[in-house]
Amino acid sequence: MSEHLQIDDEAAMLALGANLATRLPHGGLITLHGDLGAGKTTLVRGLLRALGHAGIVKSPTYTLVEPYSLAGLSIYHFDLYRLADPEELEYMGIRDYLRPDALCLVEWPEQAGNVLPKADLQVFISHAGNSRYVKVK
Repeated sequence: MSEHLQIDDEAAMLALGANLATRLPHGGLITLHGDLGAGKTTLVRGLLRALGHAGIVKSPTYTLVEPYSLAGLSIYHFDLYRLADPEELEYMGIRDYLRPDALCLVEWPEQAGNVLPKADLQVFISHAGNSRYVKVK
């Protein structure tokens, strides 16, 4: 089942992230699709804040992954935008992150080719004027 939402501001994107935090309480894989500036990292910030993170949440564009330990859960925020080759994920030990007891949030999953398993949740964000349209499936 898919949800289609209109997100009109940053507060609404943060709220959607908080909502997603309740959907996979014990771990899983969420892929985040959308152009630059669509709101993927803002959504992740909302999710992490809902789980108790009070610090800065930045996109791990250059580091590929940013780890968090919140609410007894290992969380890994990936940004694969600058990934040159999906094989790089194998070199960095991607399979060690994709554990059943960890939550992986992956921006730009299409850069991973066939390396990632099927996502538990997929989030598609598109621009439309000042609003965003989000499909969660």
